[in-house]
Amino acid sequence: MPKYTDLVASLPATVPFVGPETQERARGRAFAARLGANENVFGPSPLAIEAMAKAAGDTWMYGDPENHDLKQALAAHHGIGADHIVVGEGIDGLLGYLVRMIVEPGVKVVTSLGAYPTFNFHVAGYGGDLITVPYNGDHEDPIALIAKAAETGARLVYLANPDNPMGTVHSAQTLQQMIDAVPDGCLLVLDEAYLEFAPEGCAPPINPVDPKVIRMRTFSKAYGMAGARVGYAIGAMNLITAFNKIRNHFGMCRMSQAGALAALADQEYLQQTVAQVTAGRGRIAQIAAAQGLSVVPSATNFVAIDCGQGDAFATSVLQNLITKDIFVRMPFVAPQNRCIRVSVGRKADLDLLEAAFPGAFQAAKQAN
Repeated sequence: MPKYTDLVASLPATVPFVGPETQERARGRAFAARLGANENVFGPSPLAIEAMAKAAGDTWMYGDPENHDLKQALAAHHGIGADHIVVGEGIDGLLGYLVRMIVEPGVKVVTSLGAYPTFNFHVAGYGGDLITVPYNGDHEDPIALIAKAAETGARLVYLANPDNPMGTVHSAQTLQQMIDAVPDGCLLVLDEAYLEFAPEGCAPPINPVDPKVIRMRTFSKAYGMAGARVGYAIGAMNLITAFNKIRNHFGMCRMSQAGALAALADQEYLQQTVAQVTAGRGRIAQIAAAQGLSVVPSATNFVAIDCGQGDAFATSVLQNLITKDIFVRMPFVAPQNRCIRVSVGRKADLDLLEAAFPGAFQAAKQAN
């Protein structure tokens, strides 16, 4: 056996998420409705599919290590210089690179208890000291996060807006106040993976020269390209340039680059998808209301259904749905784990959910 570093030897060999494929193999059959992974079931723009199909014949070549065309298009889209953008293998990949650059054993990092666990996974992998603050209601707490970062001398503080796993969102004004309050020597990691689904007024204007914040965006959610693994970050030029020291320069494939470029150009399709997701959120709320349940107001492509009791009851509802071939997930940490989280699906998916949910909920009540 190789000799692992002491840090790696101390870590559990776990995967942050148990994928539906893993569950399907264990169950011996496929799910009828895949509503747990926050995927955009409406898929990419037809123009993106066409571009990826055309690029398939060129997969014998590496992708452009500079991501030049995509960076130029993103720069024009946001009205900033291309030197303020880095492209990588989804936000997850970019988070890994960022943590690698900033975190070493003993470095303090602040996040919300129960927030996106992949960020925590990266911090643990580089020996960071992860410090958490609780949610305020079902929202991440910008004031408490900044206060904890100042108190501990943290180098990174993480917040997702809109939030994952609850789907809640803060206003642009609140986020700008948070950015302005970031302590010296600290960097705010603002994960905006779901921003295209949110209403207007939830994102402060991009200031690409601000050294206090790096903003993460993706093609995985609203653009429907989760499997292509395309994300990008916007930040100060010196920080963006530093990614070149450690990123995988051939991490992007040509098909993904071509698809993202075409998807970005098709804003009409993006708006159609956002409208479908908005309607789907409303239908999930109706399905929950039919059982006397409420939902957490969502600005994403998923909805947290408040099952009205603790995590054991919510887990029972979830397991009952799985037995009915409906794949959903739930938050990990109390009190948010009183909820199950349901991704917006197509009409046929939500028809299956509507048929299965009453029985799953009543079975959990009888077992409780």
